[in-house]
Amino acid sequence: MKKIIFTIILFIYNLIFSQDFITNPEFPTETDIIEITFNIQELTRKDLVGYIGTLYTHTGVNTNLGNWQYVIGSWGDNNSQPSLTKVSTDVYKITINNPREFYNLTNLNEHISTLNFVLRSSDGTKQSEDLFISLFEVGLNVKILEPQYLPFYPLSGEEINFVIVSSDADSLKLFVNNQIVASTSEDTLRKTIIAEGSGRQWIKFIAEGNGETFIDSVHFIIRENVTIEELPNGIKTGINYIDANTITLALFAPNKKFVYAIGDFNNWEFDPDSSKSWEFDSKYYFKLTPDSTIYWITLNNLTANQEYRFQYLVDGKLKIADPYSDKILEAEDSFISNDTYPNLIQYPNDKTSFSVSVFQTSQTQFQWEANEYIKPAQEKLIIYEMLIRDFVSTHSYETLIDTLDYLQKLGINAIELMPVNEFEGNESWGYNPSFYFAPDKYYGTKNDLKKFIDECHKRNISVIMDIVLNHMYGRSSFVRLYASGDYGPVTSENPWFNVSSPNPVFSWGYDLNHENITTQELVDRVTKYWLEEYKFDGFRFDFTKGFTNTIGDGSSFDQSRINILKRMADNIWEFDSTAYIILEHFAPDSEEKILTDYGMMVWGNVNYNYNEATMGYNDNSNFGRISYKNHGFTKPNLVGYMESHDEERLMYKNLTYGNVFGDYSIKNLNTALDRIKTAAAFFILIPGPKMIWQFEELGYDYSIDYNGRVGNKPIKWDYLEVEERKNLYKTIAALNYLKQNYETFSTSNFTLSTITSTKKIQLSHESMNAVIIGNFDVTEKTIVPDFQNTGKWFNYFSGDSIEITNTQASITLEPGEFHIYTTVKLPTPEQGILVDIKNEEDKIIPHFELLQNFPNPFNPKTIIQYSIPITEKIITSNVKLVVYDVLGRVVKIFVSQDQKPGNYEVEFNAKELSSGIYYYKLSYGSFSIIKKMVLLK
Repeated sequence: MKKIIFTIILFIYNLIFSQDFITNPEFPTETDIIEITFNIQELTRKDLVGYIGTLYTHTGVNTNLGNWQYVIGSWGDNNSQPSLTKVSTDVYKITINNPREFYNLTNLNEHISTLNFVLRSSDGTKQSEDLFISLFEVGLNVKILEPQYLPFYPLSGEEINFVIVSSDADSLKLFVNNQIVASTSEDTLRKTIIAEGSGRQWIKFIAEGNGETFIDSVHFIIRENVTIEELPNGIKTGINYIDANTITLALFAPNKKFVYAIGDFNNWEFDPDSSKSWEFDSKYYFKLTPDSTIYWITLNNLTANQEYRFQYLVDGKLKIADPYSDKILEAEDSFISNDTYPNLIQYPNDKTSFSVSVFQTSQTQFQWEANEYIKPAQEKLIIYEMLIRDFVSTHSYETLIDTLDYLQKLGINAIELMPVNEFEGNESWGYNPSFYFAPDKYYGTKNDLKKFIDECHKRNISVIMDIVLNHMYGRSSFVRLYASGDYGPVTSENPWFNVSSPNPVFSWGYDLNHENITTQELVDRVTKYWLEEYKFDGFRFDFTKGFTNTIGDGSSFDQSRINILKRMADNIWEFDSTAYIILEHFAPDSEEKILTDYGMMVWGNVNYNYNEATMGYNDNSNFGRISYKNHGFTKPNLVGYMESHDEERLMYKNLTYGNVFGDYSIKNLNTALDRIKTAAAFFILIPGPKMIWQFEELGYDYSIDYNGRVGNKPIKWDYLEVEERKNLYKTIAALNYLKQNYETFSTSNFTLSTITSTKKIQLSHESMNAVIIGNFDVTEKTIVPDFQNTGKWFNYFSGDSIEITNTQASITLEPGEFHIYTTVKLPTPEQGILVDIKNEEDKIIPHFELLQNFPNPFNPKTIIQYSIPITEKIITSNVKLVVYDVLGRVVKIFVSQDQKPGNYEVEFNAKELSSGIYYYKLSYGSFSIIKKMVLLK
C-alpha cells in the first residue's frame, strides 16, 4: 500500500512540533483517545507561568474546509469551555476522546488536520498563544521536526538541518532533487546539507514499514541577496498609488532578512512560475533602503480598478497585512451581509491565513458636498455617543444616515462614534484595534462612512472619532512583525510597543510606547489620516492615562504624560486648528487643568452621583463635579456625562433600585422618566460641553451587563411608541435648544448648589439671567431659589411668570419637580420650538419637507412626518402622500386632497406586508419628494 501525504499545509501556519506539548499517541488520528500534556514554561507567551488556578482552553479544529472550526463554548465561559488537569507546577493535561465526536464533526467528507488550543486563566485575563496539534492518518506516518517552517528560503551556502521522525518505519530516506542524501533504519533521521544553486529545490522523504510506504514531498527556494536601493521620492510606508497600473509597496521592517509580496498577482506563491522552477523569480522580492529600515517594491502591469488581495511574507515564515492598508480582509468577513457591504471581495481561505490587505488602483473618489461646514464651539457641544451595532439593526452607515433627522431634532450637534477602524472580530465595542487605517467593514464601505460624515455636516452635526492609541491587539501587523508568537507577545525588537505595560492595573492588548519616535510618527499619521481623508472633526482618545511609561496605575500627576499629549495635540492642530481633542483621562485635576488650559477636553464622569439623585438617595447625590469649576479648571473643557458606554443606565437603576415613599415610587416607569427629566435640566444647562449616550433621551433601561457587558443590547426604537418616553425626548430636545441658542447657558458666571436633595443653579449673563431649581427627594421640599434680581421671571416650560419682590422667597416643590426660570420670556416647547412636528402648528416651515421615517428600519409601525409651507397657494392641485413597493405598486394612500399649510404626522402600519424596501412620496402639482424606508421582520 502506498500513501502520499503533503503535510506542508500544516507548516505554513505555525511551528507545529515543539516541546510545548506532548501527545500520546505520538501520531494521533481523528478517532483516537488523545492525551495532550502542555508544558507552560515552554510556551512563547509567559502569562500563565506560575499560575495556580484552574486552566481552561478555548479550542476548535482546522479541517479541510476551514480553520478554527467547531469552537467549543465562548471565551471566558467556564461552564462551556473544557478545563485542564494539573499534573505538576506549570504542567497540565487534557484528554480528547475521539476528536470527531468531541468537536461534533458530522460531515463524513470533512477531516481534522489540527486540534487548536488557546490556554487561559479562569478569568480570561491570561492566555497562551495559539497551539496547533497535528492529526495523522492511520498507519505509517512521518513528522518533520526541523526545519520548523516549510517552505523555507535560504541563501546559497547556508546550512539546512533536517530532523525527521516516523512511526513503525523500517527505513527512512531523504532525497534532494531526486538524489538520495541520507537514509537510516532508525525511527529518526538527521542530516545537514548545504544550499546550493538558486531557485526551487525539491525535498522528498520516503518511509517504509509494515508493508506500507509513506512519501512526503516538499520544497525550498534558494533566494538571492537583497538589492540595496534608496526609496523613490514621495514614497511612504504602506500602499503608494503611482498610476492606474502601478503601485509601490513599502514596509518598515528593520532587522528582518527579506520581504516578498504574495497575493492575487502571483497566486500567493513565493516562486509562482513553475516553468522556471530552477531559477529564482525576483519580481516580487523587495529591495532595501541603505539604512536597512524599509523594504520596498514597485508592481507594474496591474489591471486598473481591480481589487488585489495581498500580504507581506517576511523572512519566509511571517505573513502580515500592510499595516497602513485602508481595507483588511478577515476570515469572519463571511458573516457580513451584502446589504451592509455590497460585493465584498472574499477572504482567500484556500490561499493563506492571517489578515489580508487589499489595494485597488483608479478608485472613484468620494465627492464631498458639505465643504463649508463650520464646527460648533467646544463649550456648546452636545455630543451623542453611539455604538452603531446597538443603535440600528443593520449596523450600517446607510441606515444610520436615516436616523439623522431624529438626532437633528433632538438638538445634538456632534456624534461620537465608538471605534470604527478595523478591530478584531465583527461584533465588538471596537476597543480591540488591529488596523488603524482601515474602516471596519461590519459597518459598511469606506465611502458609506464618508457619506455619513458628509450628511452629518449638512445638518451642522460634527462627527468625532473614538480611537484607541493606548494599545493594539494581536492581529495588528505592528504587533506581529516583532513578536514571539503568531499574535504576540511583542519582543524587545518591536519599535512601537513596550514589552510589558508599565501599568499592570489597567492593561489591555499590547501597550504602545509613546516615548518612541516610531510610535509618535505612527500616532501623527493616524490622526492626520482620519482628519484629512474622512473629514472627522476630532477625536475622543481612549485611556490617555496610559500614554506614559511611568510605572504605576496612572493615577498620579505625570509630567511626561502631559508632554506626550501636548506633542500629539500640537501635531493635530497644525493640520486642523479647530479639531476637537477629547481625552478619557481621569488623572488628577491638577494634570487635567494643564491639559484643558492647553485647549484639550477631558471626560467628566458623574454617572454615580446623578443616578443616586434620580433614584432618590441623597447621601451621594452631589453631582457638583459636572461643573468644570469644581475641578479647578479655568476653561469649560470638561465633557460631562450622566451615561456613557462604560456606565450603568440611569433608568435601569431607577426601575430596579429606585426609592419608594408611600405612593411615590421611582420604580414606576413614568415617575422614573420624570426623574431623568429633572436630572437632564441640571446636566445639559451647566456651561460646558456635554455628552448623551444613545437612547438615553428615551430612558433606555437595559443594564449595561445585559447579555454580558460588551454583548449586543436590544435596539429599542419602539420606545418612540411610548408617550412618556417620547416626552423625555422632547424635554431633552428643549434643553439642548436652550443651551445652543442662549448665551446664558455658556456663561462663566454661574453657581451650583447640589449638596442637598433640593438643588439649584444660578446663571448670570448680560443678555438674561436664569435659575434652575429641583427637588430630588421623594417627599415635598421647600427651596430658596436665590433669584439674582427682583422683577418678573418666566417659567420656560409652562410659559407662566412670577413676580419676585423678595429674592429670598421660598418655593415648594413636589418630589421630582423642577423649574427653569429666566428673566426673558422664551418661546415654550409647546409653542413649537423643539417638539414633534405634530405639535409644531405655530412653526410653519417655509418649504415642503418630508422627513425620514422613524424608526427605520421598522417592524411593523413607523412614523412619517411632512410639512406644507405657508408660502404655497393650494388651489387646484391636491397634496398626495403615497407609499409604494419596490415594483412601484401603491401600498398605501395617506393623503390625496387639498391640505392647509402646516406640519403633519401619520403612522404607517406594515403588519400585513413582507420585509423589504418601500418608498413614500410627497407630491403637490409638479413638485415631489421621495424617501426610502426598510421593513425588517
